Amino acid sequence: MKPIYILNGPNLNRLGRREPEIYGHTTLAEVEAMCLAAAGDAPVVFRQSNAESELVDWIHEAIDEGAAIIINPAGLSFRSIPILDALKMFDGPIIELHISNIHRREEIYQHSLMSRAVTAVIAGLGPMGYSTSVRAIRDMLEIHDKTLPRDASLPNR
Repeated sequence: MKPIYILNGPNLNRLGRREPEIYGHTTLAEVEAMCLAAAGDAPVVFRQSNAESELVDWIHEAIDEGAAIIINPAGLSFRSIPILDALKMFDGPIIELHISNIHRREEIYQHSLMSRAVTAVIAGLGPMGYSTSVRAIRDMLEIHDKTLPRDASLPNR
């Protein structure tokens, strides 16, 4: 079974301490534990980086080795053409995740470039959005396995 890649962008290593009025008090380590619990027996690759190029490299790795991607690109959501281009190459389901409801925030946070390449967007559920995303990805993969021939892929656009 191929893993679900859960990729986290800049400043998410500061969860629990960074603007708790927006992002809450849950740490990234606690988020990872929530994801692993929600994944059950599905393998998970959970990573965080403050570097755009590292996120692109991990998306490339997921293209070759992963079943699905959940990505919280954080501030890169609104400006990263390289991440967008990498996500467009992935054939499986992709969920873009935001802890806060980006549509209720300042104008600069309301227009994610990533949304053009993903299957679904989850925003505003707080850290609980991660486990919700993992369950949704598992459902998408299960539906894909039951409804499509083995050599078909689930379109992500």
